[in-house]
Amino acid sequence: MEKTASDIMTTGVVTTTTCAAVSEVAEVLAANRISGMPVVSEGEVVGIISEADILTAAEGATVGSVMASKVVSVGPDTDVADIAKTLAAWGIKRVPVIDCGGSLVGIVSRADVVAAIAAD
Repeated sequence: MEKTASDIMTTGVVTTTTCAAVSEVAEVLAANRISGMPVVSEGEVVGIISEADILTAAEGATVGSVMASKVVSVGPDTDVADIAKTLAAWGIKRVPVIDCGGSLVGIVSRADVVAAIAAD
């Protein structure tokens, strides 16, 4: 049986909002040892902020002004091979996992995919 997003995703995803200060997000990323996180508004993923966005942000910037607003996501049943293809095709390091109701249920990083491939 093929592994899916729900098999390898991280749950309890650390998120932020569009109005959060980039400096605060930098602290959260560092404290959690992660390189990016979904940006949520009214329960919906509206963007992704990453270390790269933080590096180019002006002093005093908010998340909404620097985040990537094009969100590429996968469903819980998406198989690992398709997740790998998605990450490569879009040149991204993580994808939020969104259920059929539109709720954020997890996140899959490139490291999660690599670990799943190595385990097979």
